[in-house]
Amino acid sequence: MFVSTGPSSRSRYALRVLATLALAFAAAQACLWLRTPLPWMIGPLLAVSLASIAGLPTASFAPLRNAGQWVIGAALGLYFTPEVTALVAGLWWAILLAIAWALLLGVGFGHWLHQGHAARMPQVPAPAMRATAYFAGAIGGASEMTLMAERAGARTDLVAAAHSLRLVVVTVSIPFAMQWSGLHGLDSLPPALRDVRGGGLALLAACTGASALLMRRAGRTNPWFLGPLGVAMAFTMSGHAPSAVPVGLSNAAQLVIAVSLGVRFSREFLHTAPRWLASVALGTLGMIVLCAGFAGLLHQATDIHWATLVLGTSPGGIAEMAITAKVLQLGVPVVTAFQVCRLVAVLLLTGPLYQRLYGRGDGPQ
Repeated sequence: MFVSTGPSSRSRYALRVLATLALAFAAAQACLWLRTPLPWMIGPLLAVSLASIAGLPTASFAPLRNAGQWVIGAALGLYFTPEVTALVAGLWWAILLAIAWALLLGVGFGHWLHQGHAARMPQVPAPAMRATAYFAGAIGGASEMTLMAERAGARTDLVAAAHSLRLVVVTVSIPFAMQWSGLHGLDSLPPALRDVRGGGLALLAACTGASALLMRRAGRTNPWFLGPLGVAMAFTMSGHAPSAVPVGLSNAAQLVIAVSLGVRFSREFLHTAPRWLASVALGTLGMIVLCAGFAGLLHQATDIHWATLVLGTSPGGIAEMAITAKVLQLGVPVVTAFQVCRLVAVLLLTGPLYQRLYGRGDGPQ
């Protein structure tokens, strides 16, 4: 947000937000013309990221980001018909394997970062470097991992930078790879309802919004996404989906979420340990390849398409991967279930796992 509460400060901030949204909209239109994958996500993300790094005064308005997550959560919940829910429930063992894989991959990535940078950053004490690498490697929510890292005495700037860069690399690379390889439009499971009904949409908005506010008050993670998702799922699973979410609203939600990611970057971002950022980018690409291999193994044991499992197990953010599945029509309920369960498990287990591995000071050598 902003520090000063004076009218001039508010006006300047509002102008920055409006200018950033205008840039994002123009980038989305360009991507539509170029027929890129996820034009409402990738165009704004790249444009705002580059503008931020160039030093332009970009800005994101947190309530808009929350509203975007609210819309996407509600839209995704409409895919969970009773038949789809039964299908996803039958994959509980695969979801557990994916959770174990995510924890193992995060620990391995953190160990690799530590091995490569402990000697290059002598100014960072050994325990802090260990915690920094561990929480930077964990495949979880960026804000939650940064808070955990702060409690462990880590360099939070390096952790936050690592997660921001990882999300951008995954969000940009995977959709392009899916489109270029022809792996899209494979989902035969449409939302429970495709018609937009005024009264039903108002009911859906009221119930999902109330759920988000309750989760926020309770201090839950990702309340503006998980709260609406849960309520929309409950409507759909009971066979009473009140309305579809308008396509234009979904596109706008993708745009504001992309803007909130893009403004994390700045001119100083590239000067934050360049070798560290290069290692994060390289390691993220390596994790994508490893996750593709893991998805291939799960594909052999299930009837779920490999592309869907790639999105479900990839080291990306839950909203970004679910949006990718929705736009490219790649098994939205399966991807959402895998990503939501992984997020909850990683948030619950990453801290205790760190204490178990390194609580007595026995870090990687």
